[in-house]
Amino acid sequence: MKRLFWVAIALIMAVFVVSCGKAVVKKVSEDSRTATEIFSIADAIKEAYINKDVLGLEKNTTTDGFKAIKSVVKAFDSAELTFNPVLIEIEEGNVTLNVSWKGAWKKGANTTEAQGMAVFVFKGMPLKLDAVLRANPFKYPE
Repeated sequence: MKRLFWVAIALIMAVFVVSCGKAVVKKVSEDSRTATEIFSIADAIKEAYINKDVLGLEKNTTTDGFKAIKSVVKAFDSAELTFNPVLIEIEEGNVTLNVSWKGAWKKGANTTEAQGMAVFVFKGMPLKLDAVLRANPFKYPE
């Protein structure tokens, strides 16, 4: 009887030790890493635009992307802009990010509010914004 008791204790301890092993850690996929990078670049561009930081815009855009944004930017006193990612497509060398956005721009006593859907096209290595398609959130206030 005493021996049966110790065998039962040993089995319980063995099951406990085996079940308390390390958790399996999944590696982050390359697509997931790319998507995270794209989200942070889009946020950095948005913050640079709001803060009128030309160097920040230039750092995160290609030459064509910088020209595309700079050519439509209009003067404003302050701005609020939010991006909500909708879809990201990753293809060899190109990444497109579809974002739903809302914005409010103040210039003097006037406030302009707008919303839309934009497609950001990223290219290169490291990835940089190359084009803004559809409703460009950087062209306001009109």
